Amino acid sequence: MSIMDKVKAMLGQHSDKAKQGVDRAGDMVDQRTAGKYADKVDMAQDKTKEYIDRENRPPQP
Repeated sequence: MSIMDKVKAMLGQHSDKAKQGVDRAGDMVDQRTAGKYADKVDMAQDKTKEYIDRENRPPQP
C-alpha cells in the first residue's frame, strides 16, 4: 500500500477533520499575508475540499 493510498483512506475516514484543517491552513496564510492573496487562498481551499469530497464518494457501477 502506497503512501497515497494511506492518505486517501485517512481522508475517507476523517473528511470533516481534513476540511477543518484546510480552513485553518487557509486562515493562517491569510493572516500571515494580511489577506493579500485571500482570493487565491479561497480558491485553493475550495478545490481541496472538492477533491476530498470526490475521493469520499463510493465508486459508481
